[in-house]
Amino acid sequence: MPKLKRSESDERGTDFVESLDRGLRLLQCFGTTAGPMTLSDLARAAELPRATARRMLFTLQRGGFVAGDGKLFSLTPHVLTLAASYLRSNQLVAVLQPVLDRIATAAQEISSLAVLDGDDVVFIARGGPTRVFSGGLEIGYRLPAFCTSVGRAMLGQFDDAELGARLNAMTREALTPQTVTDPSALLARITVDRTQGYSLVDREAEPHFRSISVPVRRYDGVIVAAVNMGAHVDRVPEQELIDRFLPLLREGAEAVRSHLL
Repeated sequence: MPKLKRSESDERGTDFVESLDRGLRLLQCFGTTAGPMTLSDLARAAELPRATARRMLFTLQRGGFVAGDGKLFSLTPHVLTLAASYLRSNQLVAVLQPVLDRIATAAQEISSLAVLDGDDVVFIARGGPTRVFSGGLEIGYRLPAFCTSVGRAMLGQFDDAELGARLNAMTREALTPQTVTDPSALLARITVDRTQGYSLVDREAEPHFRSISVPVRRYDGVIVAAVNMGAHVDRVPEQELIDRFLPLLREGAEAVRSHLL
């Protein structure tokens, strides 16, 4: 789970609201375990004094974001209004959703849209035909950028020096036996992906899943997101990703370029 980043100058500045920061940190801690969490668990996860966490929880409870009986606390559906506000205001989602639906229907597979958030990717939209729409990555799902096709497609926006520094600095834990974690090997792969204009990752993020992604560029060529399609390894061979899925992804990304500011 990513932590909110705060610089020392921000904390000393008059514009920094520490109580709001702590409340948001506390909200982010829900979901680290299944089911309701105790006050002590939340305080520990948010690195807050127990008394501070208690005040924050009761404030969030009064606002309708948290439910609890004084011992166990859980998020309420009201939290989804925050995500809904993001999705409604995000130009990427508005512009790409019809494209995701179109290419997913053409391929009869789920398509997804992701953005880079620090060292992770976050999936913010998806499209799919009815027969497979129950599968795939959920909106809001996070994965490490270094071992995902969407992540590598977006990491290609950095030059070799900056990319190398980012790869060396990020946590690179293997998610499967196939996950590449060596920074030099990753730099080489992303460099190739940048040149060919797409990234294909085979069983590095999930044991039985392979996916292919292309970067989404705005009007001036800057990469702002990535779109992908993938499938179970027993159902769709690697070459089919390139032959059947890649042209659809490229067409979709190019179609929206002039609409993204």
